[in-house]
Amino acid sequence: MAIDSPQSWWKSVNLATDRIIPHFQNLADAMHKHGAKIMIQITHMGRRSRWDGDHWPTLLSPSGIREPVHRATCKTIEPEEIWRVIGNYASAAARAKAGGLDGVELSAVHQHMIDQFWSPRVNKRTDGWGGSFENRMRFGLEVIKAVRKEVGPDFCVGLRLCGDEFHPDGLSHEDMKQIAKYYDDTGMIDFIGVVGSGGDTHNTLANVIPNMSYPPEPFLHLAAGIKEVVKAPVLHAQNIKDPNQATRILEGGYVDMVGMTRAHIADPHLIAKIKMGQIDQIKQCVGANYCIDRQYQGLDVLCIQNAATSREYMGVPHIIEKSAGPRRKVVVVGAGPAGMEAARVSAERGHDVTLFEKKDFIGGQITTASKAPQRDQIAGITRWFQLELARLKVDLRLGTAADAATILDLRPDIVVLAVGGHPFLEQNEHWGAAEGLVVSSWDVLDGKVAPGKNVLVYDTICEFTGMSVADFLADKGCQVEIVTDDIKPGVAIGGTSFPTYYRSMYPKEVIMTGDMMLEKVYREGDKLVAVLENEYTGAKEERVVDQVVVENGVRPDEAIYYALKEGSRNKGQIDIDALFAIQPQPSLSQPGDGYLLFRIGDCVAQRNTHAAIYDGLRLCKDF
Repeated sequence: MAIDSPQSWWKSVNLATDRIIPHFQNLADAMHKHGAKIMIQITHMGRRSRWDGDHWPTLLSPSGIREPVHRATCKTIEPEEIWRVIGNYASAAARAKAGGLDGVELSAVHQHMIDQFWSPRVNKRTDGWGGSFENRMRFGLEVIKAVRKEVGPDFCVGLRLCGDEFHPDGLSHEDMKQIAKYYDDTGMIDFIGVVGSGGDTHNTLANVIPNMSYPPEPFLHLAAGIKEVVKAPVLHAQNIKDPNQATRILEGGYVDMVGMTRAHIADPHLIAKIKMGQIDQIKQCVGANYCIDRQYQGLDVLCIQNAATSREYMGVPHIIEKSAGPRRKVVVVGAGPAGMEAARVSAERGHDVTLFEKKDFIGGQITTASKAPQRDQIAGITRWFQLELARLKVDLRLGTAADAATILDLRPDIVVLAVGGHPFLEQNEHWGAAEGLVVSSWDVLDGKVAPGKNVLVYDTICEFTGMSVADFLADKGCQVEIVTDDIKPGVAIGGTSFPTYYRSMYPKEVIMTGDMMLEKVYREGDKLVAVLENEYTGAKEERVVDQVVVENGVRPDEAIYYALKEGSRNKGQIDIDALFAIQPQPSLSQPGDGYLLFRIGDCVAQRNTHAAIYDGLRLCKDF
């Protein structure tokens, strides 16, 4: 909304220019056509941004104090600049109104400019903009007055604030109730949005978008507390995932409105499905935070379980249309995320689908991941697939390890292999996997091996699995050290998720060690000796432990692919130009007898759950 409030790590809408107005008009027209209302948040980021982005500005803050998360230095805003920024808020609101939007919400939450002025730990000013309560409220008040003057009395203006900063020196719930009442008493605010937590430290940032380690609506009590002291309607939006939960909150009188942001990322058709009585078909957000963690890295917002979200412009569909072509016999092998999606999409296309799974349950690595202390809600992905596969009457054959003969006996037109892989323990022969000196994360989480008393976890991947198994073992009372050859354990985990691991593991005295490679493991009496080598100095250290757990990713299981490859019409090849362009595979329309063969997910190469589901969707949508 201002030239010196640049985009942070993520992209955002620029309300500092009139060029945005026609785009707003197009968006508003599209929304109004369906009877919906549309608003936008307006904020000045203050110190909560980066100075090395657009225009390389000097960042502004009440007292020039650096923010820990963004790490950017800033200057103390001068009075003349304060009034300019207040005008920027008003101009931004005017552009929203000119673009046909129905309202604006002023963001004073997670330590943006307005609540930076509120905070005594950030606002150290001694002039009329700091010190006393009224002085600290003055900036926000002048913003509201300027915005209301610009847009008039009939345009919706809301104020978003947090109910408690959860910081030792931060604004408490009682402070926030006082602040909310102060602005409510002006009569210029139409609603108040309340969420939990500040966001200027890594620890508090994790609260802002609660991941699957949090209970449902963990900060509803904060919104309810503020509702007690204000007259304006109160909106709450944090970890509200399904319509039944939303109904309970509203009927209980805790708040007047709920927001369901990630729920709509997981399933943009959520409201339509409610109207059609298809609640069981809603993809319920599982709180993986794949969406927001990617946004914080400047990447596109994707959903771990809905590969169509954010790819609509590419032609990736949310709704799978029935095929106008012949009904085909499709055999899918492996009921992990890739196989479940392949079977679902193929069945939606109207084909005769058989899904083989060697285990007695579906889910693949999702099921294993769900056994870790902070990851149980990820099982919601599997629950949704279970319902969909049943609704679509997929022939699900559990406990069946399909070989080439089993598959070919069904005389398939298309075979999709999604058999996954196995823990890659054999990469270094000196680890002693062949002698049973190391075990995999899967072995521990699945309960195939009992936890040792003193355990070293070696993690080369630095994503969720290594941290999950370390947390799991510590929960069992084990003495745990997690070691990585990267800079620190969990370094590849997103900004809203790694803090929850640290919160859990530090009190359990888990040792976290970076920059050390596992060179070898050998047995000494009834103990194991793990030899570590420093990445930079080459210095060696030894750890004497009871158990060594290695998380080194997945090696594809390829035997069944090569058993079927030569007999297939397409020799197992996927046309990647067509795949990446979201176009049908050319082999589908080429004449010939026999079967087409494709492989997807981890049996090609290890990636992640989203990639596996995307493989299944973009390949099978044209069967």
